[in-house]
Amino acid sequence: MAQYDVAIIGSGPGGYVSAIRCSQLGLKTALIEKYQNLGGTCLNVGCIPSKSLLDSSHHYENAVNHFGDHGIEIPGSIKVNLKKMILRKKAVVDQTISGIDFLMKKNNISVYNGLGSFIDSTHINIEGEKKIIIEAKNTIIATGSKPSSLPFISLDKERIITSTEALELKEIPKHLIIIGGGVIGLELGQVYKRLGAEVSVIEYADRITSLMDSSLSRELMKVLKKQKIKFYLSHKVNSVLRKGKNIKVTASDKNDNEVYFEGDYCLVSVGRKPYTNGLNAESIGIDVLKNGQINVNEFLQTKLQNIYAIGDVIKGPMLAHKAEEEGIMVAEKISGQKPHINYNLIPNVIYTWPEVASVGKTEEELKELNIDFKKGQFPMRALGRARASSDTEGFVKILADKKTDEVLGVHMIGARVADLIAEAVTAMEFKASAEDISRMSHSHPTYAEAIKEAALAATENRPIHI
Repeated sequence: MAQYDVAIIGSGPGGYVSAIRCSQLGLKTALIEKYQNLGGTCLNVGCIPSKSLLDSSHHYENAVNHFGDHGIEIPGSIKVNLKKMILRKKAVVDQTISGIDFLMKKNNISVYNGLGSFIDSTHINIEGEKKIIIEAKNTIIATGSKPSSLPFISLDKERIITSTEALELKEIPKHLIIIGGGVIGLELGQVYKRLGAEVSVIEYADRITSLMDSSLSRELMKVLKKQKIKFYLSHKVNSVLRKGKNIKVTASDKNDNEVYFEGDYCLVSVGRKPYTNGLNAESIGIDVLKNGQINVNEFLQTKLQNIYAIGDVIKGPMLAHKAEEEGIMVAEKISGQKPHINYNLIPNVIYTWPEVASVGKTEEELKELNIDFKKGQFPMRALGRARASSDTEGFVKILADKKTDEVLGVHMIGARVADLIAEAVTAMEFKASAEDISRMSHSHPTYAEAIKEAALAATENRPIHI
């Protein structure tokens, strides 16, 4: 029987990153993956393939609608080859998975393909091509999540689909009905809107992206409406029925009036739920809630101190980079170090165009906590770089403590803010004040200048360019 210092169940960003860090720290490590490919949801049917389609569809939209503004003339009509677009997405995914395979070999990590389940606190059964039992002093559960649905919806995965199937469509929908105005629905909705589909988003709450700062929600919806995506807020979906190639969705608006939607595809995008099926965790004393979430302490330990859980199977936002940080934290905890994660500084990003990113407290949270704050906001349209690239929509907003000037939250929407948010995370990690940021030199012309200007706006209201 093979023996390990650490066994990790699940090879998504949390699992494989944790495996690498364990190996770096001198721990003999095994990685167990149910499916053939490593990388979990993020690399196979989530972050990476969706960004590939977002980029491809963005190129198409630019070619059709914006190249002429730049003096680029393309003779003849521009057509979408969806099959080739999907093949390119697959190539990107395959290349990324190959990179993880290489990293496992480089770091001498033993990889097992099969369903891992607990026999007891130190023994794991792996059901793959053949049955294998390994022994591990410590185990990290990193089994991730899967798409949620509504109890009355029958997902046929052909016309009534989740994000997984939406990444593999054989045709561009005529009318794509999306249930849920969160990150996944908006990203995939924009992909197919660019390619020519009519897109309708039905959202139960009174705004989209309801966990982000409300100013971002309003601005993003305003921009997406300009792109002809239709929104139906405060609508409760009551039924989703398929007849042949047609889908009929019935919903109730805030006045309890029935509203009907008809399309050829329905994307159910109402969040994700922890995936712990088959682990046999409860039988050995691990506390698993009804929704599949695993209870852990501040060190991410379960009730059994040598078994940890990270990522989507525990509390907190279901984000790949959150899982990565937790995986590293657990590896270092096992090796005797004293790591720490500041969960307030885990950034959140939506990869629509314009992109949306935020870190720290929202205005709503600060008001609820009775914290006096000031804010500075700067529009992207005032930047020379934004005008040069015709990406003028959006803004950067900085929230700072009214007394100390410490930055408490940064919220932005615009071109490349998925990358710009790292500056805010860095500043807040070192407890920077708005004045600190305002006195830092930012290269010109860049989108990053909006951060400096927003900081100036929060510091005695003195932005330069508005």
